[in-house]
Amino acid sequence: PSAVHRRTMLLLDHCVQDALAPRIDAAAARVLDRAGITLRRVAAGGCCGALSHHLSEEARAGALVRANIDAWWPHVEAGAEAIVITASGCSVMVKDYGHFMRGDPAYAERAARIGALARDVSEVVAAHWKALAPELVNTPPAKAAIAWHAPCSLQHGMQLRGDVERMLGEAGFTLLPVADAHLCCGSAGTYSLLQPELSGELKRRKLVNLGAGKPGLIATANIGCLAHLQSGTELPVRHWIELLDERLRR
Repeated sequence: PSAVHRRTMLLLDHCVQDALAPRIDAAAARVLDRAGITLRRVAAGGCCGALSHHLSEEARAGALVRANIDAWWPHVEAGAEAIVITASGCSVMVKDYGHFMRGDPAYAERAARIGALARDVSEVVAAHWKALAPELVNTPPAKAAIAWHAPCSLQHGMQLRGDVERMLGEAGFTLLPVADAHLCCGSAGTYSLLQPELSGELKRRKLVNLGAGKPGLIATANIGCLAHLQSGTELPVRHWIELLDERLRR
């Protein structure tokens, strides 16, 4: 969006999501624009470090974390309210920066501050829902019946449950029942690459449960889950923020 608001938040940028599905961050920026918030990209920085951390490549992960802190810090000092992350797997990592960098005297204090400012996009949208809800269109969505897959990073890692479901429901979607909704889809960071047989079986089971109610699409909150599930189904798999963006008046 071209509008510049008084309130500013930073976007975790240069993630693998930017290559696989750049439309997700664009949708998030439009939604927050309607809430009077400018979502700002920062040229420096990059990957949150989660994948390297999953692989126990701690030196590489630390370098990525430091690069992000260095990139974001001037904007934090200038008044940026939060760091917004649209992939829940990355949200968990950035929220944990303080713990991850606790032994680094040069970065520990700033890392703790960054971690405290980290927000999954669902937290930000939920906090501004009263202002956004009146902007929802009245016509029903083209594919109203959907299956919701809550990533492990969202429902277990951050203990964020119910907000996305509630907002999608108020936006006109019907969330169909999904058996074993608490279980992993098999993506799990690098797990789908390193354990393809087990990962594939988890994916198969998850897709059976997600498809049982004959949804028009599957919604989720993490690019790893999205790409993994999409590889096994003809149903569209989309980030929930895209669906919400489409339900708000232009």
